[in-house]
Amino acid sequence: MRFVDASVFVHAFIKPKRKLKEHEVRIKEAAKKIVKRINEGEEMAISTVQVAEIANLLEHYMPIDDALSIEMFLLTARNVRVHGVEKADCVNALEVAKDTKVGLSDAIAFVIMKENGLKEAYSFDHDFDRLNVKRITE
Repeated sequence: MRFVDASVFVHAFIKPKRKLKEHEVRIKEAAKKIVKRINEGEEMAISTVQVAEIANLLEHYMPIDDALSIEMFLLTARNVRVHGVEKADCVNALEVAKDTKVGLSDAIAFVIMKENGLKEAYSFDHDFDRLNVKRITE
């Protein structure tokens, strides 16, 4: 099982207002393939923090009904394991963030992954590289 970062859903679903560069098109297509595999039943893990991050971004850039449909899937699909985040996880993540110079949300993902024995993450966020997480981008 792999953890899925919010960046996958952002790249897969948000429609850009400008023409994408070639490498951005490749990222968008890769994100769509990852989401397709998840929709088809590939097991994945995510935390409530990343769900909230996804919701915040999708609801800003998409019609609300479309965003809520994606959020409903994440919260109810049998193949999606949603991990809760406690204050202690956030405190631990803050130390990780300070030590590695990554954002708190990514550090929380790392803490949740570590707690659950997950070593790989679908992500297009290079901060995961500094966390010694195997980042999968396809």
